[in-house]
Amino acid sequence: MATADPAFTGVVRGACPHDCPDTCATLVTVERGRAVRIAGDPEHPVTRGFLCAKVNRYLERTYHPGRLTTPLRRVGPKGSGRFEPVSWDEALDLVAERLTAIARSADGPQAILPYSYAGTMGYVQAESMDRRFFHLLGASQLDRTICSMAGMVGMQMTVGANIGIDPELVPESDFILLWGTNTLTANPHLWPFVRQARERGAPVIAIDPIRTRTAEQCDEWLPIRPGTDAALALAMMHVLFAEKLEDRDYLERYTLGHAELRARAAEWTPERSATITGIPAERIRELGRQYGRARAAFVRINYGLQRHAGGGMAVRTIACLPAVAGHWRRPGGGVCLSTSANFRFNKQRLARPDLMPEPRPRTINMIRLGEALTRHDAGVGGPPVKALVVYNSNPAAVAPERGAVLRGLAREDLFTVVLEHFQTDTADWADVVLPATTQLEHWDVHFAYGHLYASLNRPAIAPLGECLSNAEIFRRLAARMGMDHEALRDDDLALVRQALDTDHPNMRGVTFDVLMERGWVRLGVPTPFTPFAEGSFPTPSGRCELVSERLAQMGLDPVPTYTPPRELPETAPELAARYPLVLVSSPRHQFLNSTFVNVESLRRGAEPEVHLHRADAERRALPDGSRVVVHNDRGHFTAVLRVGEGVREGVAWAPSIWWGKLAPDGRNANDTTSQGVTDLGGGPVFYDNLVEVSAAD
Repeated sequence: MATADPAFTGVVRGACPHDCPDTCATLVTVERGRAVRIAGDPEHPVTRGFLCAKVNRYLERTYHPGRLTTPLRRVGPKGSGRFEPVSWDEALDLVAERLTAIARSADGPQAILPYSYAGTMGYVQAESMDRRFFHLLGASQLDRTICSMAGMVGMQMTVGANIGIDPELVPESDFILLWGTNTLTANPHLWPFVRQARERGAPVIAIDPIRTRTAEQCDEWLPIRPGTDAALALAMMHVLFAEKLEDRDYLERYTLGHAELRARAAEWTPERSATITGIPAERIRELGRQYGRARAAFVRINYGLQRHAGGGMAVRTIACLPAVAGHWRRPGGGVCLSTSANFRFNKQRLARPDLMPEPRPRTINMIRLGEALTRHDAGVGGPPVKALVVYNSNPAAVAPERGAVLRGLAREDLFTVVLEHFQTDTADWADVVLPATTQLEHWDVHFAYGHLYASLNRPAIAPLGECLSNAEIFRRLAARMGMDHEALRDDDLALVRQALDTDHPNMRGVTFDVLMERGWVRLGVPTPFTPFAEGSFPTPSGRCELVSERLAQMGLDPVPTYTPPRELPETAPELAARYPLVLVSSPRHQFLNSTFVNVESLRRGAEPEVHLHRADAERRALPDGSRVVVHNDRGHFTAVLRVGEGVREGVAWAPSIWWGKLAPDGRNANDTTSQGVTDLGGGPVFYDNLVEVSAAD
C-alpha cells in the first residue's frame, strides 16, 4: 500500500474527514515529511479557500502531545485509564484470542458488537474493511442511527431520498429560512451563498430555540419551542392554501395526495400553531405569505430539529412546503437536509454484506448501547454482548443516558477494544487500545452531504509512531484470527478504486485519475441542478408523496402531522412539574461532537456552561456566572450559568459535547438524555429532554 514519503516536501491535496456537510478540500503543506500548514483549497467552488475554526487547528490535533502512537494494554481497574505500551504482535494476539474465544463459545459471534459512527466520514476508513471483518465473523450488526436517521427517513417518505438543492444555487433564492440550523457553526461554507442571496434582496430568517451566532446574523430570529417545527410548517401550509398561494399546477402534476394535505392544513390555523410553537399567530400568517409569494424560496433544515419523538414527521412535514408552493421549479428553490443521496459510490462492494451468514445476525441500535450492555432483557435479543469494538466514535461521551453506558463499560466480563487517536473517555474503559492514523496519514475517498463534489484524500505524512489506518488494523486482526478470505486482503488504494467502481450516471467523470490530479470533482449531475423541477421524485409513485402509503403500512399517519415531543409540559405534565426546562445540547462552535475537545487552543477559556433566559434565571434566583446543576431523574452535570436573551423562555442550552474527563465533575449533558427513539428511523431524542437547573451545593 502506497504511503507518504517521510522526506517529502510539497503540497498534498486532501479532504476534511469530519461530520460536517461541507467536506472541505484541503491543501496540506509538508516540509521534509512534517505537515506545517493546512488550508482550504481556493479553487474548490464550496470550500473557497477557508476552513472552519476547528479544522484550522487540525495540525495541532495531529501532532498533539497526547496522541496515541503505540498499542496499549490495560493494567489498572476498568475506567482508571491505566495502560502499558505493548507491541502490535502482543496487542493483536490478545484481541484475536479473546474475540475468537467468544465467537466459538456458546454465545457465538453475535456476542461481539462493533460500535462506530462518523469520527471519519471517509468510505475506506469508516465502512469498508471493518464491515467485511464483522460480516465474515458473523458479529452483531450495528444500526447507525445516532445522527441523521429520523430526518433521512422523513425525506425518503416525502421526496424519495436525501436529495436537496445545490448550495451553489442558493444565491438565486429570494427568500431563505434557516430552520433548526446554526449555519455558521455547523455548515459555514453555505453562508457565503446565503449572503449573496441576501445582497440581492432575499430576507434571511432563522427559526431556532437558540439565538445562535447564525440567528444573530439573520434579518430575523423566530424563537420556536423545541420539537414543535411540524406545527409551524402545517400552519404555513394553512396560509398557502387559504390565501391561494399554492402552486396548483405543480401539485396536480407532480404530487400525490394534495387534497388530503389541504384538508389537514385546514385544521392548523396560525392561532392553533401559536399555542404550540410560541410564535405569534400574526407572525406565522405573515411567514406563510412571505414563503408563498416568493418565487424560489430555500429552506435549509438540519438534524437538530429531528432529535425528538416526532423528528421524522417534522422533517417530512417541512419537506412538503416547496411542493405546495412550487419552489422546486426554479433554481435556488426547494429544501435541503442533505445532498448525500446524490453520491453513488459502490458501497455494496466496499462493505460486502454478502459475507454475512444466514440467517443474518441481529441488529442493535447504537443509541441503546446502555441497554444493550446492561439489560439483556431490553429487546436486543440473542446473547449478551461480551465484546465491544469501538472505532470512529466515543460512546462514553456521546451516547445517550451516559450513566447506563458507563455501567455497561464497567462490566468485568466485557472485553473492549478501542481504535483511537487519543485516550478518550471511551478509551479509558478499554482492555486494549490500538493507535489509528489521522486524515493526514492515510488514503480515503469522500462523499459530501452539503454539496455535489466527491473528494480524494491522499496521505500527506507518514503515520506517526506505530499508528495504522483503521482498514489496516482490521486486515491484520483478520489475518491473526485465521480469517482467510480474499476480501480481507485488499489494501486501502484498492478499496478507493472499488468505491469508484460504479456505472451510475451521477458518478460519470468521478474517476481515480481525475481525483488524483485535482483532488475533487463535481458529480455527473446537470448544471443547474434542479432535481424536481418537473417531478421525477424517486418515490414509489414518482411524485412528491404528500400522502405516504409506506407510512400507513408502518401504522403512522400517512398525511403530514405534528407529533409532539414526549417531554413537554403538555405531553408529560407530571414530569414537567419537576423538570420544567427543555434542554438543548447542540455542539459548541469550537467542538464537533466530542472531537477537538482535547485541543487546548480550542478549549482555552471554555468550560461547561448552560444558558437560560433572564426570566427563567430570575425565577430560580440564579445569578449570571454562578455554578449550577442541570438535572433530571436520569442524571446530572454541573455548569456555569449564562443569563441573557439568547434562548427562549423554558429552554436551557448547554453547548456540548464535553469529554467527561475534561469537565470539572466528570459529567456532560448526556448524563441527562434518554435512550428513547424517534418516530421514524430509530434515531435519538437528545433534545426531547426535560431538566431543572438549580444552584450547585
